[in-house]
Amino acid sequence: MIRAVLAAAPLDPDAREARRLLLEELADPRYRAAEPSWFDRAVQAIRDWFTSLSVPTDGPAVPIAAVIGVLVILALVVTALLIAGRPSLRRRSSVRGSVLAEDDGRSADELRALAEAAAARGDWDEAVIERFRALVRALDERTLVRASPGTTAHSFARRAQSVFPASAGPLRRAADDFDGVRYLDRPGGADDYARIRALDDSLAREAAPLDALSSTADRR
Repeated sequence: MIRAVLAAAPLDPDAREARRLLLEELADPRYRAAEPSWFDRAVQAIRDWFTSLSVPTDGPAVPIAAVIGVLVILALVVTALLIAGRPSLRRRSSVRGSVLAEDDGRSADELRALAEAAAARGDWDEAVIERFRALVRALDERTLVRASPGTTAHSFARRAQSVFPASAGPLRRAADDFDGVRYLDRPGGADDYARIRALDDSLAREAAPLDALSSTADRR
């Protein structure tokens, strides 16, 4: 085609004429079809960007494949940690809903002191939680109601009702308050704490009936 154009042109065109003839020739659709598409240019740009990535060191540049390999390994390690979790978190999640954690060795008096301190600063959530734990620990220390790791608030309340039947209603209400604050994100309040504190004080002063002690001993 260029020959045809040149044949139709003057034998000795000047520079301007030669440029015009060349532009007309290159404007032909067949030449435009041979040009790289926008997709080809985008792929090439991405390829050039990856190729340019290298970690500068005192020695030769680290190839991008090595960098990607390290990143993949790190991603796998992080994923494994997220899936497996820490042992302590796994242990606590297995007893979700329990009153006392497996490693909670605090006494009833210690828990009461924490609850009082929380109430004094207006932290009613912690006050409610720790006071109910104090109630549970106190009955366990008196060997009236067994509280093992994994014991839920309501299961403990049911056991305690058999020892203190007159306090069945307050025990159920206290268990509801504990679960609501501890696991259901319900905000605790001064009234909630006052009820649990009064129940704890009442049970601490009350001696268990002999028949209740006998039935409890039979179940142990």
